[in-house]
Amino acid sequence: MASQRPTHLPPTLVPVLVSAGAVLVSHYIINVMAQIPDPALLPTDPPPKPDPITSETVVFWGLRLWQVVGIFSMFVLGIIITLCCIFKCRIPRTRKEIEARHLQRQAAKSYANTLETVPPLGELTEIPGVVHTVSEQVQARDSAHAPAVREEEEQTSQGAPAETG
Repeated sequence: MASQRPTHLPPTLVPVLVSAGAVLVSHYIINVMAQIPDPALLPTDPPPKPDPITSETVVFWGLRLWQVVGIFSMFVLGIIITLCCIFKCRIPRTRKEIEARHLQRQAAKSYANTLETVPPLGELTEIPGVVHTVSEQVQARDSAHAPAVREEEEQTSQGAPAETG
């Protein structure tokens, strides 16, 4: 009977085999579960492409794109025209107009420079050594050359025909 094998396992070996089997089964379950895809991670259909933007696309408030662009451009054009009218800025159209404007500015600058060199009016009317003003000299000269005619007499002489007597 020495060659006979034992029919049952020793009691210390059974828990070891059961635990080894449990490890193998859990390892198998983990591997199988890793191969099952997560529904959240599954590939989905790509989102639909948006419709292409055309002139008939409704932008907002029920207005189409071409209407919004037209309203916006009219608004900007109105602002530009208003600013040009307020500030009087005009774009010259021809070379002649540009040159004429340049000459006009040069003439205005030279006129302003000559006005700066003109002495004040008080200095122009004073004559050194004489106390008379220019208006007194003009009145003295007029009285010496021609008799003074009043406006009333002048108006009556022009309105009535000359009397012959």
